[in-house]
Amino acid sequence: MKKVSPEIAEDESLIEFPCDFPVKVMGSAIPEFHQRIVEIAKKHDSHFDTEEIKLKHSKTGKYTSLTLNIHAKNKAQLDALYQELTDCELVLWAL
Repeated sequence: MKKVSPEIAEDESLIEFPCDFPVKVMGSAIPEFHQRIVEIAKKHDSHFDTEEIKLKHSKTGKYTSLTLNIHAKNKAQLDALYQELTDCELVLWAL
């Protein structure tokens, strides 16, 4: 049986929903990375605005990080988004 912390029940969150939630994703600096991340974000947030993406390249130009502004309705939505991002072979990490 899974233990639940007495401070936070399993179905509770420290985040108040709905909210705008920043998600940072890093991968190789290739066009496919940016395209795939946008596809994933739009799948989990129908109002996702690509104009709000913040893009940053590594010093060497080998990697790209994208900061996405997700309109999160609930914890399940964020969990599903993070799961799909981390399952993507182009993603090195997602925070």
